[in-house]
Amino acid sequence: MSILYVGVDLAKNVFALHGVSATGAVQLRQPKVERAKLHELVAALPVCTIGIEACSGAHHWARLFAQHGHTVKLMAPKLVAPYRMSGKRGKNDAADAAAICEAVQRPNMRIVPVKTEEQQSRLMVHRARQGFVGARTATINRIRGLMSEFGIVLPQKAEVVRREARDHLEDLPGYANTVIGDLLSEVHHLDERIKQYDAHIKAMTKDCTAAQQLMQLMGVGPTTATAIVAMVGNGAEFSSGRQFAAWIGLVPGQYSSGGKARLGRITKAGDAYLRSLLVLGARAVLNAAAAKTDSLSRWAVKLAERRGYWKAVVAIAAKNARMSWAVLTKGESFKLPA
Repeated sequence: MSILYVGVDLAKNVFALHGVSATGAVQLRQPKVERAKLHELVAALPVCTIGIEACSGAHHWARLFAQHGHTVKLMAPKLVAPYRMSGKRGKNDAADAAAICEAVQRPNMRIVPVKTEEQQSRLMVHRARQGFVGARTATINRIRGLMSEFGIVLPQKAEVVRREARDHLEDLPGYANTVIGDLLSEVHHLDERIKQYDAHIKAMTKDCTAAQQLMQLMGVGPTTATAIVAMVGNGAEFSSGRQFAAWIGLVPGQYSSGGKARLGRITKAGDAYLRSLLVLGARAVLNAAAAKTDSLSRWAVKLAERRGYWKAVVAIAAKNARMSWAVLTKGESFKLPA
């Protein structure tokens, strides 16, 4: 059996495999493979290129398959969908596996780098912390909504909601007092959990040289630095800093035709969490730029005067993304601009 390419459609319990030879002839068609038998089946295959959609569990299976000498390539699902021959009406696991097998053969297909276990464990800290932050925001908004039923309208600022909700606690009747008190306790508990995870993130920077180097950049703190390292490693899969910025979604979308270039808003592609961290850091840089005399601060102030506050913020975030790629790829040889 001469199998050169294999497409694996991942699922929770039942998987589908599709393999072809160098001529494109189908050599393997397994529409239903149980989870317990998948590893054994792939281990028995001759060394080949395996394509997988980047989804939950994909990095685990990629590391597992690579142990048997296979070349594993992860691809974004949206890039695989056009290769599904049966279209939307005929979507099934077997068709998905065949589409993955077809897509992985394309020479210009964009590949998602396989994360190590260490990268994923560090990224889990960020995901958990972000979940706590979202829960805290939802709880604060719940307090505002419930108290408005009694004519107490609170502003959006979280600290003001905490203070004024405590001040009005005794004015609330019956069970309303109990509910708001419990919600304030829940907010306090979430505050403590977030502080704990902030401490985890600071601890991660102590044993990560790349994160320490990234923190030399203005607007890049421990959270942003460790998130970048956890997501992209050494950045070797990007050919330039602009490509890295485009992957995050910080470059303008193009609507060009007929030789006329039209640039629109930023694409907002890629991971929203990493992009938001860079934008928040850029806001801090711009807000403090007026009191500084370095080249980046002077450029930021002039850009804000010329193009406006928010466009300057996005431009600073994009610049930080490019410099972050340079830090990851060059390491200690990277020098900050004067």
